[in-house]
Amino acid sequence: MTHLTDGFFTFVSNLITMKIFVTGIGTDVGKTIVSAIITEALEADYWKPIQAGDLDNSDSHKIKCFLSNKKTVIHPNSYALITPASPHLAAERDGITIDLQKMTEPKTENHLVIEGAGGVFVPLNSKDCVVDLIQSDYKVIVVSRHYLGSINHTLLTIEALQNRKIAVAGIVFSGAENKATEEIILSKTGVKCIGRIEQEPYFDQNVIKEYADLFRKLLLSL
Repeated sequence: MTHLTDGFFTFVSNLITMKIFVTGIGTDVGKTIVSAIITEALEADYWKPIQAGDLDNSDSHKIKCFLSNKKTVIHPNSYALITPASPHLAAERDGITIDLQKMTEPKTENHLVIEGAGGVFVPLNSKDCVVDLIQSDYKVIVVSRHYLGSINHTLLTIEALQNRKIAVAGIVFSGAENKATEEIILSKTGVKCIGRIEQEPYFDQNVIKEYADLFRKLLLSL
C-alpha cells in the first residue's frame, strides 16, 4: 500500500507545476549544482535570467552538461553580460541597464527552476536587487554552504526574505556535514531541509542523478 500511495502522490504532484527560485547566501555556494539537482529531479525547465561573464561556459551550459533527462528545456538568459562582475556593473560596462519590466519569464507547462545571481541583495541596477526577481508564485530554496560566518549569512538571508513576505520553501546545505551549524539554522528558522550535498570530488551526470533521486520526494512535497 505504501508503494501505491507514494506512486499516486508523485503522479498528482507532477500534475501541479512549480516554479522554484534558487538563491544562495553568497557567491560560489553551490547554486548551480543545486539547480541542476532540482532540475534533474523534477525533469524541470531551467532559466537563468541574468548571466554575468563566462558566456562560453555559463551556468546554462553547465546545467546542460549535468542533466541526463531528455525533458528539460534550457531557456535563454534575459541578459547575457560580458563582464564577470555584479550584474549592475557588468550591465553598465556593456552599455545597458537591466530593466525588470523587460524580462519575460519563459512560458512552459513544465516545472521551472530559476537560478538567481549571487545572494539576494546583489544589485541589478540602481534600485533593484536579485530579491526583486522573486515573484509571488515562486517557491524559494536557499543554498547555504558551510564556512566560518555561514550561520550569520544564512539567517540574514532567510530573515531578509521573510521580512519581504517571501516564504522560504526549503534549504539545501552544501559541504561536509556540520551538525551544529545545520541544527541551529533549522531551529532558528523553522525552514524545511531538502538535503545536504557532500564535499564531492567532482560532479557529473551520475552524481547529479544520485542527489536528484535523494531529493525528489521532498521537492515534490513543496
